[in-house]
Amino acid sequence: MQHAEKFLKLVQDAKAHVKEADYRDVKKRLDAGEKLILVDTREDSEWANGHIPGAIHLGKGVIERDIEKAIPDIDAPIVLYCGGGFRSALAADSLQKMGYKNVISMDGGWRGWTEANFPIARD
Repeated sequence: MQHAEKFLKLVQDAKAHVKEADYRDVKKRLDAGEKLILVDTREDSEWANGHIPGAIHLGKGVIERDIEKAIPDIDAPIVLYCGGGFRSALAADSLQKMGYKNVISMDGGWRGWTEANFPIARD
């Protein structure tokens, strides 16, 4: 997908301020039993087509509005993901501005996860 120049500039700025972890690293951490809260920031239709098992859905359009109710602990280890790592970086930047201290954007996102044939859920 070809993204617009100004969108990419916004994402680049967000990525300069947030922590990122590659989807393979996230999988290793989950396999090791690390307690991570996975948050899918994609659109409703994308979520309905499949998501990472155990993830919760807070789309990019509502995450700032709904995060405090869904995850009240600002110290919780949160991994955000989207299709490739752009929207999740923007969301991670917003959550950090809201005071969340342990937020990671998953680089490679859903695309990387599924291309690696990692488990998916549909519910």
